[in-house]
Amino acid sequence: MKKVLILSISAMVLLSSCVSKKQFTDLQVKQKETQDLLNSATVKLNACLSDAAAANARVESMKDQLNDLRNSNNALIKNSENLTELTNKGATNLEKSLESLKERDLRITRLQDALTRKDSVTLALVTSLKREVGINDPDIEVNVEKGVVFISIADKLLFKSGSYNVTSKAKDVLAKVAKVINSKPDFEAMIEGHTDSVSYKKGVLIDNWDLSVKRSTSIIRVLQELDVNPGQLIAAGRSSYVPLADNDTAENRAKNRRTRVVVLPKIDQFYDMIEKEMKNLEKGGN
Repeated sequence: MKKVLILSISAMVLLSSCVSKKQFTDLQVKQKETQDLLNSATVKLNACLSDAAAANARVESMKDQLNDLRNSNNALIKNSENLTELTNKGATNLEKSLESLKERDLRITRLQDALTRKDSVTLALVTSLKREVGINDPDIEVNVEKGVVFISIADKLLFKSGSYNVTSKAKDVLAKVAKVINSKPDFEAMIEGHTDSVSYKKGVLIDNWDLSVKRSTSIIRVLQELDVNPGQLIAAGRSSYVPLADNDTAENRAKNRRTRVVVLPKIDQFYDMIEKEMKNLEKGGN
């Protein structure tokens, strides 16, 4: 650019010798205009170069932002796929849980129905026992304890003091008990002997355990003579360890000396009934 200026000046000097003053003045004006245009173009060029650099920087920044957005979009798509998979698994697990709850509720309902039927049979059995035994005697009690039907007979109606031989009067009572047991072939009868806390030892009997069990087997033999199926009978002795009252008075000891006839459904048949309900449930679910 300096060379152009020098050449212009040199040309003007040379021309000044060849042109008139007016012409020389016109040339100076044109030269100044040219110089101004050149300066203006230079300024614009520099501004354009600066704008181009800024634009290139913005383009690079936008490229980086675009890459970040693409990566974020890919991550969101992957997360969405994972979430969809988890949602599907959750829905499947929830459906299985609901089916399991339905099966459990149905099982509970069936068991409740079975227990309700058992309770109905128990109530009918109590009514039957009270009607058949039919003795208005405070020494004989027919009741239900924890879902089990029992007849509690005072010791004085069955045995003489310190003996395990059944009295003749007791056989009348046991005949009525035998009638009820025979009418319930699906039930068992556990004959349960109880004593007071006074130690007993005589002959082959060495303690109250022996006495309570021996009284139980004596009653079982009488019931067997009354045509009760021996397969329904269970012998048991509790000694003095399940008292009705403290053994501190003669009256209380008399209460504790007793025999209980516990009438209960056969355990294996009861579980067979439950198992049958479970099989019905499984068939219903298939």
